[in-house]
Amino acid sequence: MFDNNVFKENTCVNVEEDGKVIGFEMQTNITYYRGIPMSMIEYIKVAVDGEEVPTEDIRISLEREDWFTLKEAETVTDYKWEYGEPLYVRVLKDGGLSKGTHKVKLTVATRTAYIPVPLEGIKEREVVID
Repeated sequence: MFDNNVFKENTCVNVEEDGKVIGFEMQTNITYYRGIPMSMIEYIKVAVDGEEVPTEDIRISLEREDWFTLKEAETVTDYKWEYGEPLYVRVLKDGGLSKGTHKVKLTVATRTAYIPVPLEGIKEREVVID
C-alpha cells in the first residue's frame, strides 16, 4: 500500500567523505500521510543483492547534517519527518557499493497515531553504480 513512497528512484549513490568512500545512501518518503517525530520510526532494513545489512551500519538523517543510528533515533523527538520530505538512509560500508548493477531493497516501518500496528513499506530497485 505504501511501497510507492519507499526508496525514491535514482537516489542510491556512494557517499564520499575526505576523499574516501564511506558507504552509500538512498532517500525514502514517509509511509504515512502525515509527519512524525523520528522516534516513531519502528525500523529500517536494507538488503543488497539478497544480503541484509547489519542494523548498526544504518544511519538516518532529515537534512544530511545530523545523523542518527536507529537506536539513537528511538529518542529523537525534536526532528520531525514531514510528509513529502525525504529521509536519507545511509549504510556505512568501506568502499560503498562496487561498480555495476545491484539489487537494493529498502524496508521502512513507522508507528502512527490511530493505527495499532506499524505501517511498513518495501521497495526493491535495481541500481547502477558507475
